Amino acid sequence: MTWQSAASLPYPEEKYILTFQKAQLVNALSIVMKAVSTKTSSVILESILISASDNRVVLDATDTELSIQTEVDAVIVKAGGVVLNAKLFSEIVRKFDSTESLIELDVDNDFKTTIRCEQAVFNIMGIDPVEFIPMPKIDRDAFISLSQFSLKEVIRQTEFSTAISDINRMMGGELIDVKNNVAKFVTLDGHRMSIRNIELMGDFEDQKCVVPIKSLQEVMRIIDSDTQKNVNIYFSKDHILFEFDRTLVLSRILDGEFFRIESMLSNDYDTKVNVSRIKLQSAIEQSMILIRENEHKPMILDIENGMLKLSVNSSLGFMDAKVILKRAEVILRLLLTLSFW
Repeated sequence: MTWQSAASLPYPEEKYILTFQKAQLVNALSIVMKAVSTKTSSVILESILISASDNRVVLDATDTELSIQTEVDAVIVKAGGVVLNAKLFSEIVRKFDSTESLIELDVDNDFKTTIRCEQAVFNIMGIDPVEFIPMPKIDRDAFISLSQFSLKEVIRQTEFSTAISDINRMMGGELIDVKNNVAKFVTLDGHRMSIRNIELMGDFEDQKCVVPIKSLQEVMRIIDSDTQKNVNIYFSKDHILFEFDRTLVLSRILDGEFFRIESMLSNDYDTKVNVSRIKLQSAIEQSMILIRENEHKPMILDIENGMLKLSVNSSLGFMDAKVILKRAEVILRLLLTLSFW
């Protein structure tokens, strides 16, 4: 997918006309709406840019921290562009009856926009596209490539150990550290740390940056759980770009140095046990049934005689569960806060 700049769009003397299939337009809107600002006094940041040229129709949105651009199929009668209020335009499109309906967009030289679908007609005012904030261009030399499924899973598995903090912004970000063709994803919120490694198929240069978790969560919500489709991730000094299908997602990166996780991890430990992840997860989820949100009751872990016992005693009741350990040669008791699981 190539870049689209509003400044380079041709503007006809009278108007430009586009025709969309509703289902495809709704899908494209659902993608770019993730970058529309909901708390701003800027009209532009509440809007989307619709631009048509070179047989391509592109939708853009930005909140200055996150920018999203996606292509949508349409019949272009005349090329041009307009900026429309994102919430208003999206609501109009979604309220049209059938998903198979055709939606026609007419824009005159004053950017007055007429939206037609079957017997319904809306007239709303648009804004000159030159007012829109273009997506920054970045160098695409430094990049990695991995499957959409892998990226979606790694974000899902690590997002929980992040925290929005005024004290340390790094807690609200995720480290992406590429070294020796292995991409390491790390999050840390002061209580928990998550690390996930993905072996890359190919030969890529070493890269490192910290991405706001909000940006990664939006990427996760857009991409497919498809092992056959890839995401290209491009790195620059100030931004990271995700390219997949017909969509570009650009995010600012966090300034500063991430936590020195190497100093937090050590192979020098006193106790090690081996347990089935699935059985341990099931036992923890069962224990959490008896814990209210405002009740700070710990979960007790007892390790003895090759068995891991989990118990909870709360105002709702008592439970215990046992999980057989594959390897354990110690007697140990731990009290853990369930809210961090």
